[in-house]
This record gives sequence, structure tokens and C-alpha cells, in this order.
Amino acid sequence: MGLTVKNVSNSIVGLVMALAAATAPAAPAPVPPADEPLMDSSLIQALIDMAQPGQEVVPPPGRYKGVKVTRPIILDGKGKVTFDGGGEGSVLWITTNGATVRNLRLINSGVGHPQQDAAIQVRGNDNVIEDNRMEDVLFGIAMERSDRNIVRRNHYLGKPFNMQRRGDGIKLWYSNDNLLTENEFRGGRDIVFWYANGNRFVANRQSGGRYGLHLMKSSDNIAENNQFIDNMTGISMMYDSGDIIRNNYVARAVGAVGTCMSLKESSDVVIENNDLMYCSSGIAIDVAPYEPGTKNRIKGNRIAFNDIAISFLNDWKDSIFTGNLLTGNITEVAIYGGGSAKRNVWEGNRWEDYQGFDRNGDGVGDKSHRVYGYAGRVWMDVPNTKFFKGTPLLEVLDFLDRLAPFSEPVLLLEDKTPRLGTDKTFKAGSNLEPKS
Repeated sequence: MGLTVKNVSNSIVGLVMALAAATAPAAPAPVPPADEPLMDSSLIQALIDMAQPGQEVVPPPGRYKGVKVTRPIILDGKGKVTFDGGGEGSVLWITTNGATVRNLRLINSGVGHPQQDAAIQVRGNDNVIEDNRMEDVLFGIAMERSDRNIVRRNHYLGKPFNMQRRGDGIKLWYSNDNLLTENEFRGGRDIVFWYANGNRFVANRQSGGRYGLHLMKSSDNIAENNQFIDNMTGISMMYDSGDIIRNNYVARAVGAVGTCMSLKESSDVVIENNDLMYCSSGIAIDVAPYEPGTKNRIKGNRIAFNDIAISFLNDWKDSIFTGNLLTGNITEVAIYGGGSAKRNVWEGNRWEDYQGFDRNGDGVGDKSHRVYGYAGRVWMDVPNTKFFKGTPLLEVLDFLDRLAPFSEPVLLLEDKTPRLGTDKTFKAGSNLEPKS
């Protein structure tokens, strides 16, 4: 076995060569990766522990037990090195500042949730984790009290468990100002930020999980240019503030709730230029914004082909909806439990159900767009009846109530400047072209 080490002193090289000569078999025959023996990583660990800052460590091709990166070195597997956790604990730890870990394959972590068994555990700042493959691991990357790290171009495939037993593709806990970009996550549970502020989640793809992105009690995070597909919920913000969610493609949320994007008690949030498509609910709002005097701004989104485009759990206020395209949805706006959405601002949205003209050709409808609640929409007031939404009975009731109302319909909202034009000419939504 030979170790490639750059910029290492002669004494260190001599020590490593002596250890290698004493323990390594001579000229082993190549074997297929799936049949590689699990080798001791103590020589690699010794080299890491003795290395000087900035030195590059390149282990020879093979499958090894996991290691700890304890020094600010560059650990590069060149795409030929596998670290195997042996089904216990986490595979690799980074417990330093300023290290780089790249081009590794990390497999077979433990299955313990209390310990967050992961491909990579991070307890340090200013590290770079790039171009790694994480397979058959519970958590992908678990980062605690670690700031300004860069995580890019990694691939994560979770363990083949049911949803309740899976781990998270990435979990940030009290970790700030990190950049996570161009990663792919499949078959995990969530991408979750807990008490984590100022992070950027950019140009990633996440699929087959519970929450595509879960922001919990965090602030000032940015998620842009991402794809969230086939999750139970696309993006969820809970008790957050100051987040910016823009230019994302969120589609086919398939869970019991099936929400592209949800806001619960989150304030000063900007949601702009996103595609929110093929979900049970495009945007679901629950007491948001929560902080007094704050606004949530929802603008320029394409909310299309959902059961309900925008839903409110209650009669709430202070969201500003401007320049959104609502098309192909069965129901435009729903308010559960009575009340209306009139205490929010609705300006310049493009409504597929608009019934009016643009006689002067300025692109704005001549009359307001009004959305009413009719008696036939009993499913908004009595949640258990939502099971029957879309059935012939309720659809007939709704039609008859529109034709000859049984009672005075409730005005749910009014957009005084509705925009007109075809869906293509009305510019809204992301500029992403996702592949299924």
C-alpha cells in the first residue's frame, strides 16, 4: 500500500513508509470494488494527525474504515477511495477548521437517530466538503455549531427505510452562514435547518423525502434555484423570519397534506419567482406573518395545476400577493373555518377565472377580480367534508349556489388590478427547466 502525500516533511514520509512496509501485503491483485476487503485506516489516520496545514493526503484506492479529519488538510480520494462505517456510528468526522474533504465514497453508517449516524459529521468552521458520494447512510451531513462551511456537488442516497426511520440529507443545528450548492439528495427524510441563520441553499435537487427543505426557528436563510420534486411537502417554514425563497421549482408533493410551500408563524418572508405545481395546495398559510408589524411578500410565482392554489388555515392578514400567475387550479383560494382573505393585499395577479375585459388594452382588467365563498363550499368550514371535495354532489351544490345562491355569498378577496394576457406572456415563475 502506498500513500500519496504532498508537501510533507521527510520525517513524516519516512514514518508512514515504514509503517506501510511493515503492515501492507506486497502487490495485491486488483479486485472489483464490491469485493474489496475492508482495510485498517490507522495509517491514514496517523498521517492526518501529523500533517501540516494545507497538506494533501491521497490514500491509495481501496475500502477503509472511517477516519477523523483533525487537521486543516486536504483529504482527496480521487474517486477511488471508499470509507465504510461498518454499520456503526458515523463514517467520517471533521473536527477542525479549514479542511477540505473531496472525491470520497462514504457508505454503511449506523442507524442510530440519537447519535445522528451520518456519512459526515461536521464540528468546525470554514471547511469544504465537495464531490463526495454518500450511500446507504442514515444522515448525509450532520453539522452542529459550525459556520461558513461549503458543501457542494455531493450526492446522497439514504438507507432504504420507511419515512419514519430515515435520516436527513443535511441537518444544520446552530450553524450559520454556510453555503450548500449543487448537491443531490434522494431517499432521505428532510433537509433541515434548526436555529440556523444566514445560510444559502442554492441549485440543489431533492426528491423522495418528507420535507424538501424544512426551516425551523431560523432566520435570514436563502433558498434559490433548487428543485424539490416528489416529496411529502416541498418547502416548510415554521417560526422563521427573514427568509428569501426564490426561483425554485417545487412539484408533486404527494403526502397527506401535499403542500408545495407552507408557512406557519413565519414573518418577513419573501417568496418570489417560484414554480409551485401539481400539489394538493400551492401555498398554505397558518398565522403568517406572526410578528406584529411584519409582512410576507409573495410575488411573481407561478401557482399552477394544484387542487387549491392558496389556502389559509384561518382568517389572517398582512401577506402581500402581487404579480402571481394562478392557472389550472381547481380552487383559487380557500379559507378554512370561516372568514376571508380580505385583510391581505392582492394586486396585479393573473387569475385564470377572471371574468372581465381589457377594453383599453393596458393589460389590466376593467373591473376587479373577486373570489366568493358559496354555501356549496362546505368543505372549507367543516374539515371532515373535504374528503368529498370534487364529488358530483358537492360540485352540483356549488354550481347551483353560483347560479341561484341559497344565501349571500362571502367575498373572500378582491384584486382591483387583475392582469390579463396568456400564461406565456405573463411572466411569472422560475427560469428553471427541471427534468423529471
